Amino acid sequence: MKLKRIFAALLCGAYLLSSSALALENPYVDVTGEEWFAEAALEMTELGAMTGVSGNEFGPYEPVTRATVVTVLWRLFGAPEANTEESFPDVEDTWYVTAAAWAKATGLAGGYEDGSFGGEDYITREQLAVFLYRYAALSGQSIASGALGLFTDADQISDWAADAVRHTVGAGILQGDEGWFHPQLTANRATLAVTLQRMLTPAAG
Repeated sequence: MKLKRIFAALLCGAYLLSSSALALENPYVDVTGEEWFAEAALEMTELGAMTGVSGNEFGPYEPVTRATVVTVLWRLFGAPEANTEESFPDVEDTWYVTAAAWAKATGLAGGYEDGSFGGEDYITREQLAVFLYRYAALSGQSIASGALGLFTDADQISDWAADAVRHTVGAGILQGDEGWFHPQLTANRATLAVTLQRMLTPAAG
């Protein structure tokens, strides 16, 4: 256990050093640097996890698709090879085919009842929580358990997403808005960037 703690501390230190070394140069015309998501957007771009929606636009308020989420998590995991022949039937010849194949093989994404992935479908905040929860388990992160009763709309959180929301809330990855979690609200790219930054930032203590 002691060796594990030492190793974890070294990993945290390495990430902090790499984060502080990021140039955080701004290639986007729609990120001024003053927004609540600006640092996260630039950091995720520097890390190669996220790219802009065009050459010079980040598109912070554009909705996030399932394809985007599995792709950024695949990149953060090291962009491993995956057997695309055993992937979802509707991802062939798409830009996210390898990421989707990896997501299926690892259990990060289960797809729909008809076997499809639905990569262009937008995701809600509770669906994003599920992806982040599964990624935490896959990458060996500690699973947190936050209190859902703190949110006025806790009864709107789907049963299949409850444990995932508890984790993301308890870990400080996804936060509410004045006592509301908004589980059915479509997640946007700004939210995705911030949640990824929080997920990668070692907790103090």
